[in-house]
Amino acid sequence: MAENAFTPAPIKPSMSFSDLEKIDIRVGEILKVEDVEKSDKLVRLIVDFGDHQRKILVGMKKERDNPAEIEGRQALFVVNLEPRKMMGELSEGMMFDIGYADKVTPVLALPENHVPNGTRAG
Repeated sequence: MAENAFTPAPIKPSMSFSDLEKIDIRVGEILKVEDVEKSDKLVRLIVDFGDHQRKILVGMKKERDNPAEIEGRQALFVVNLEPRKMMGELSEGMMFDIGYADKVTPVLALPENHVPNGTRAG
């Protein structure tokens, strides 16, 4: 998609600041990217949040030629979503990416500089 052909989606309805504070977004380091067998979309991320690690399933097989290229990178994750079962596995969060909702090839939301794993956004 050519950059000048992109039309931003309308802004969503207003919400209160207290609603925003309910979302817990944290920096995590992607330690490992593993294939989820029998899935044409999902990979399993093992993510370090400083005081614990989590398994987070993300649909990036079709978005990247080599999903393992993000190993060792820090990214933003929503960590207070209810765990969700996908392909028989439990996902313990959601990677916060940029572009998916707008049908733009997604990219990671990254901190500008290295910060401690588990650092909160906002």
